[in-house]
Amino acid sequence: MKAQKEITQQMNSLGKKGERFVFLIDFEGNTAHLFSPDETDKLLWRTPECSNSEKELKSNSIEKWEINPVSFKKYKKGFKLIQNHIHNGDTYLLNYTQPTPVKTNLSLTDIFHTSTARYKILLKNKFVCFSPEKFVRIVNGQIASYPMKGTMDATIKNSKELILKDSKEIAEHNTIVDLIRNDLSLVAENVEVEKFRYLERIKTNNSDLWQVSSKITGKLPENYTENIGDIIFTMLPAGSICGAPKKKTVEIIKAAENYERGFYTGIFGYFDGRNLDSCVLIRYIENQNGQLIYKSGGGITFLSEAEKEYDEMLKKVYIPIN
Repeated sequence: MKAQKEITQQMNSLGKKGERFVFLIDFEGNTAHLFSPDETDKLLWRTPECSNSEKELKSNSIEKWEINPVSFKKYKKGFKLIQNHIHNGDTYLLNYTQPTPVKTNLSLTDIFHTSTARYKILLKNKFVCFSPEKFVRIVNGQIASYPMKGTMDATIKNSKELILKDSKEIAEHNTIVDLIRNDLSLVAENVEVEKFRYLERIKTNNSDLWQVSSKITGKLPENYTENIGDIIFTMLPAGSICGAPKKKTVEIIKAAENYERGFYTGIFGYFDGRNLDSCVLIRYIENQNGQLIYKSGGGITFLSEAEKEYDEMLKKVYIPIN
């Protein structure tokens, strides 16, 4: 955990000085990188309001998109393990993910410039991420988190009404909202759910998806900038991509998934000297010795059905396009 402590101190020091920086933190919080926001040699990034990649380069269109997902039999083995833990009361919600090898005519750089997303990150030759999910935003001392839980194919008839009424989706979302409220309460006061279960539509190279999010806010102390590293690490890992309770759920995740998430489901963020914007590293493709691996998953509760969860995991293997 030495790296975490050092990065936290560096973030706090830069925050105290009011200096800008960009950060990447992996899922377990053991590996983290700080960058100058203007550096482009290793990292390209874009948020809704800022970027170090001012121009989107023209890239190839998607002509090839083949996936080779884990078999349902293998997926179900991990799913059953999770369900056993749920019925034992060890976890109430667990985000179960798996890697999917993909073949495409596009490079990671092509995908960065081709995709359209709220947040885009390219760690050159390592991974590309086009995330729809905000983690936390800090604006003049107010902190807000936006947990995203709930996905449905938008082409299904009455899908908008179905996802908002689905009992499994409601239970999953309620659990995450409670978890994030608790997380925010560790660093802020006057925590409240400002917006509950709102829908966003995402267009992909396969089909459109509905995603369900909430907005939870709180008020940070006056000296929050000099503790910016502690604030971020206190809230990790992000509740929406592990589950509840966090510590035990992460242990179960490792046993059920049996692969390394790495930076997938970690955090990217930009600090401008006072305000901060960050996202969860989902919708993520990693280069593993020349093989592109897409990592995806979804939340599992006692109401989950293996076939539906497997299908949702595969629906998330996409590139968002215009």
